[in-house]
Amino acid sequence: MKPVAILRFFPIEGPGYFATFLDHHHIPWQLISLDQGDPLPENPKAFSGLVLMGGPMSVRDDLPWIEQVLSLIKQAIAMNIPVLGHCLGGQLLATALGGVVTNNPVKELGWGKVEVADNSVAREWFGGNLTEFDAFHWHGETFSIPANTARLLSSCYCPNQAFAMGIHLGLQCHIELTAEMVETWCETNAAELEQNRESPAVTSSAEIQTNLDARIAALQLVADRLYTQWITALVA
Repeated sequence: MKPVAILRFFPIEGPGYFATFLDHHHIPWQLISLDQGDPLPENPKAFSGLVLMGGPMSVRDDLPWIEQVLSLIKQAIAMNIPVLGHCLGGQLLATALGGVVTNNPVKELGWGKVEVADNSVAREWFGGNLTEFDAFHWHGETFSIPANTARLLSSCYCPNQAFAMGIHLGLQCHIELTAEMVETWCETNAAELEQNRESPAVTSSAEIQTNLDARIAALQLVADRLYTQWITALVA
């Protein structure tokens, strides 16, 4: 099988558990670190799938690679190569599909419950029994749900937490995290947590890391469901 291309935009927002999942399923993958100056592939033909990770930048920023990444996503979709976007990656996918990225009313930082939508597409991705779970959040922007896609998840602070169109999946929340990543984010972004500590959508570093191993284990069970569904469409 051709490798899955994983685009990294920021050093501490790598593939995390997603890479572990691929390894467990003997699926090759290639990390393309834009933060280290790796060149983007000219087209996605060499890959079985295209995955986009998170980052603190915005789709609306004037960055030279934004349009190139959007073009790559559009090519992958046209070729029926599955695309998976996490947080910033979900915003890039939404934008490529005609959606709009705007400021969320509040920043969501830390653990927060998301509800699974009551529609057939959501049931296809999550199964019929899962109605809600604790996801991890670290964002100040949000995407609209693009035309011809289905909303999969919502939270009380951000109604558009995930969408799907066929084999393509965009996430605003994070499911790819490891405990080590959470600890690093809390340390690196301590000032941001402190500045927003009065917000009901923000939890403290101590709260975020309470029962962390158990919370991560539960989140990875959800990730297993979504990733298992997504890899069924990988191009051989």
